[in-house]
Amino acid sequence: MAITAGITLTSAAGDLVTDALVLSTSTNLTKAGSNTNALTQTSGLARKTTTSASEYTLFAAADYTDDLAHKLYLKNIETTAGLYFEVQVAGAVVGRLHAGDWALIPWSADTTGTNCDVDITPSTSASHTLEYALFYE
Repeated sequence: MAITAGITLTSAAGDLVTDALVLSTSTNLTKAGSNTNALTQTSGLARKTTTSASEYTLFAAADYTDDLAHKLYLKNIETTAGLYFEVQVAGAVVGRLHAGDWALIPWSADTTGTNCDVDITPSTSASHTLEYALFYE
């Protein structure tokens, strides 16, 4: 059974561009080198509630096969502005997920030249929660 991911971006005329903006796309999450073989593994949907501004490891690359078609879902479920999570892969900052933001990103789990762990660092020691899942081979 295929896992389908999609995104729709809309904006009224004049908000972002002169005309109304409507972009929509979807894809089936498939194994590396295949257009038909669906990803079959998942970490399950989980939540991490942080209570310090320390870095936390969500996924250790050594626990997964490298260079496959893994997909990482992240969502900052907070509604308070200013509460964000900094997302790092292999020690490089990918970006920040601010309150209500989410992301679906590919992850190689590469272990050949660098530690490609997925880490998060909360903006403050105030309690806030990240929802996450990994779909992998």
